[in-house]
Amino acid sequence: MVAITITITDVKGNERVIDDAQTGSSLMEAVRLAQVEGIIAECGGACSCATCHVYIDQAWAEVVGAPNDVEDDMLAMVDDIRQPTSRLSCQIELTPELAGLRATVAPEL
Repeated sequence: MVAITITITDVKGNERVIDDAQTGSSLMEAVRLAQVEGIIAECGGACSCATCHVYIDQAWAEVVGAPNDVEDDMLAMVDDIRQPTSRLSCQIELTPELAGLRATVAPEL
């Protein structure tokens, strides 16, 4: 695994730079390890809840890609706060191409 840097804004608007996010792990795992406020991840990454909902920075949306059908169904649970760049952080595998990724933790319902 290789460490990459990502920037995440928590639910209070505080920006955090995580410079040791490990490729091969999920964005959710990296953010939880860094103890960023707002990522609950009740299902532990099984894509069966929406408590790791994030907004991907628009500049990164194409690189990260769109949710698959299962993730899209889970995001329907948070439709009232969903944005075009909404993703479940458990479904984003960190790769070297995502070095520099920026995202914001979505507010809780």
